[in-house]
Amino acid sequence: MFFDPADLPADPLARDRLLLRAIGSPDPYGQQIDGMGGGSSSTSKAALVSRSARPGYDLDYYSAALPIDAAFVDWSGNCGNLAAAVAPFAFHRGMLEVPRDGIAPIRIWQVNTARLIVAHVPFCGGQVQEYGDFILDGVALPAAEIRLDFESGPDGPDLFPTGSPTSVIEWSGGVPFEATLIDAGSPTILVHADALGLTGVETAAEVNANPELLAKAEQMRAHAAVRLGFAATPEEVTARYRQSPKLAYVNRARNYVTASGTHVDEASIDLVARTFSMGKLHHAMTGTGTVAIAAAAAVPNTIVSRITGVRSMVRIGHASGTVPVGAESENEGGWRIRRTSFSRSARILMDGTVFIPV
Repeated sequence: MFFDPADLPADPLARDRLLLRAIGSPDPYGQQIDGMGGGSSSTSKAALVSRSARPGYDLDYYSAALPIDAAFVDWSGNCGNLAAAVAPFAFHRGMLEVPRDGIAPIRIWQVNTARLIVAHVPFCGGQVQEYGDFILDGVALPAAEIRLDFESGPDGPDLFPTGSPTSVIEWSGGVPFEATLIDAGSPTILVHADALGLTGVETAAEVNANPELLAKAEQMRAHAAVRLGFAATPEEVTARYRQSPKLAYVNRARNYVTASGTHVDEASIDLVARTFSMGKLHHAMTGTGTVAIAAAAAVPNTIVSRITGVRSMVRIGHASGTVPVGAESENEGGWRIRRTSFSRSARILMDGTVFIPV
């Protein structure tokens, strides 16, 4: 769901209550039938979009994740996939002047993470071009391509908050594990698949049917999040910070079959990766997850670059297919990612009124 903040209550508590009721959370049945959420982490989200008052920016984008089973709104992170729809929504609502034709670069201030995202939006005949031949694995039908550039200025946060490309995480569930704790796109925890006893080619259905594995992944995520400074205890992370940081695991490229039955050849990818989102394995790959993996591939001695070698473009094999993503890095007194780029698609499904009981 996308909103203009002017249409929502000014009081944050009242705003969050409205968003929860509109989305259908909390729902102990996990379906959100009495709401717009759809029962998945990919769809139980909201975006607040407005004209930006910041010099040099066109729009402000505030990302909300709404846990399906809990009565709070998590504003701790950014949804990279929804970022593709921010500018189309703004044009639809008349927030920006509409170009006639061509590609318009729209500068978006991502409020949650204090980052710049540049969305390259196609136009045709004075309207956002929604239809095209761009195929995004994980989305059934083709559409027009929207390229997203995640920019990082010199005053941005440290790429590695712990000061090292890899860190050893002590946790209560077993032997310590090695992780790359990276702040690119959104704070992310990258581990080798071996740390979870997995291969990296699992489907979401396989992983999500294993509650013990999900609990282990959450414990690892929560302990690493404490190292990142999100909270004082793992329990507080699990209770309050569902959206961020995310945990992703990677492994060397290998042949596998996607959830839709498509065969992926190891020669067509550089590594395999899976990511957890809101306590479940994502059906494809999060936008911020692709950013984090590409950034880690561009820097030596990370969990990712040990597999791929240091590279500026990486082809990720995920549960629904593949995605290429590029990262431009530099090392001037410390590693920094200037820009990370990947493509998504977006179109308006409906524009109307959500009725909320009072």
